[in-house]
Amino acid sequence: MESKPKSNKLGLGGLIAMIIGSTIGGGIFTTVGDMSANGAYTGAILIGWGIAGIGMYTLMMAFFGLNKYKPELKNGIYSYAQAGFGEFIGFNSAWGYWMSALICNVSFITLLFGALGYFFPVFGEGNNLISIICGSVIVWLLTALVCKGVKSAAFLTTIGTICKIIPILIFIVMIPLIGAFDTDVFMDNFWGNGDIPLGNQIMATTSSTVWAFIGVEGAVVLSGRAKKTSDVGKASLIGFTSLLALYVLVAVMSMGIMTTEEMAELKNPQLAQIFEAAVGPWGATMINIAVILSLTVALLGWTILAAECAFEAAKQGVFTKTFAKVNKNDAPANATIITNALVQFFLLVILFNESSYFAFYTIGSSMIMLPYLLSALYYEKVTRHRDGMQGVSNGEHLKGRIFAIIGSIYGIWMIVSSGLVQFLITTILYGVGILVYVKGRREKGLPAFRPFERNIAIVIVLLGILSIILMATGVINPF
Repeated sequence: MESKPKSNKLGLGGLIAMIIGSTIGGGIFTTVGDMSANGAYTGAILIGWGIAGIGMYTLMMAFFGLNKYKPELKNGIYSYAQAGFGEFIGFNSAWGYWMSALICNVSFITLLFGALGYFFPVFGEGNNLISIICGSVIVWLLTALVCKGVKSAAFLTTIGTICKIIPILIFIVMIPLIGAFDTDVFMDNFWGNGDIPLGNQIMATTSSTVWAFIGVEGAVVLSGRAKKTSDVGKASLIGFTSLLALYVLVAVMSMGIMTTEEMAELKNPQLAQIFEAAVGPWGATMINIAVILSLTVALLGWTILAAECAFEAAKQGVFTKTFAKVNKNDAPANATIITNALVQFFLLVILFNESSYFAFYTIGSSMIMLPYLLSALYYEKVTRHRDGMQGVSNGEHLKGRIFAIIGSIYGIWMIVSSGLVQFLITTILYGVGILVYVKGRREKGLPAFRPFERNIAIVIVLLGILSIILMATGVINPF
């Protein structure tokens, strides 16, 4: 009797683990300190996580809905913007997503060497000369690996997830267990001294909360890997709620150990020093080792993700043909080299401007906000017209409408609350992308823009030029 092949489908537990593992990143080790540095106190931080929790969950469900009702759109998150709003808007969504992915690696390298600096002071905060040299070596080693056709292995992802989760759980459990949580410190931290309005404090949390949830859109692949379709919704809710609980608990525990002002002065990764204040040097050692192992694994995955993003966009005619070329190993060599050349450029920016991990992840978060918003707006369009939703029950349609509308409102909130400076910086990067778009259109023998698209492009370019002038004169400084 022949044995039946084992199913490679995932049950409820496996789906939940994948959602948590693919979303949680290095941000959990730094967000509470970064929010404090931005002037946010405990109350504002908790409200900020609440807004992000609702908003990001509706965005994730919008991605699930689009995956379900528009299964023909398989070309990544940017295909939703293209289907809903045309070629130029779709290109900008792809460009923003790619830029965000490669900037993730820039920030990861800075945080990695900041963590190494705990053990080897020569690396400082991860943004000095020796850190940039070593980071550059890593960038080009990863480029060589990917160009040889190396793919990220599942066991590496598992290792990275374990390195992130276990220290966080130890932190959350140990703080109340040993009595390190001080209620007086927590309450003194709650609303601050009134110098910064609550609304401004809440808005100051947005980039950090978005950064913490980047990758949640990857959960759309789960619907095709589930043993039971009904498990997808359950896993999404449980996994996402678990993630939010981890983020909130880390924030709450931290705010009961140090004052906001003290946390604002900490070096990356701040959680290491917070834990050290509670349990002694071994706490900082554990967190820093976790950061180093986690980011070392993550760098390969994000290098592949960033290169694949540009490669797939080129294959679909969104980017220029240059990005679509493969080498003898069938690896996206050009996309990988161009991606990591830009990572190298930003590493040099870090060196000459003494930029921080926070500065770059803020830019990365800002770049991905447009693709998120456009996806939510397209889902709103789909649910409004019941496009692809024929036969769907009224109750299911209503849920889709709610997710689409709230997700769209949250998408607008992300961009508005990120602030004028971050908005202006993104126009520089989107403005550069227009050159790639025009070249790609010429390769296909098509006119560059339709009339309304030309107007959008002109506005982006003018805002980008204004941003460069403001940076050159010192009026704004994103770094």
